Amino acid sequence: MRAYFMDELPGDQRLLHDSGRPATDEILSNIGVLHWHVPLDAAGEWENEINAIAAERDYKNRDIVVVNKEAMGAEFETKTKAFYHEHMHEDEEIRYILEGGGYFDVREHSSDSWIRCHLGPGDLLVLPAGIYHRFSLDMGNKSRTMRLFKDEPKWLAYNRGATTDASPYRLDYLKTLDSVATAA
Repeated sequence: MRAYFMDELPGDQRLLHDSGRPATDEILSNIGVLHWHVPLDAAGEWENEINAIAAERDYKNRDIVVVNKEAMGAEFETKTKAFYHEHMHEDEEIRYILEGGGYFDVREHSSDSWIRCHLGPGDLLVLPAGIYHRFSLDMGNKSRTMRLFKDEPKWLAYNRGATTDASPYRLDYLKTLDSVATAA
């Protein structure tokens, strides 16, 4: 995974939009974003490592989602636009890229800047509940991703706005950031 601050220039969301300013592991950790690289291998060792992470983090369920024009048909454009809307979830968002790639953009709370995380095969990303983020495919226009869940699989997005800003999940996330800043 490669992470950097976005350039905020207009243009195709699938382009790099690289400002040239990297986002370090410390910056990501400070906003609660975790990541691993678990290379896919023919022997299936990657599955053992994903299972170990899932057990450690208490993920009980998983599924595979394919995002590409062939799999999604007429809904492809609508769905990919919806994924790119800034939103948050009440649960962690856990994604392991099996094929293709894409971007998870996350908000750095202190500056409200976008940090772009470019993921490819073997990258595992965990976004905390309550963090504002969005997703876009990269120029490859496809992704096959394992989603992991603590409970039953669900994907409910709450778009950014006054109501979402006041959500208990968002407020808990902000409290976590305050405690990280106080400890530092």
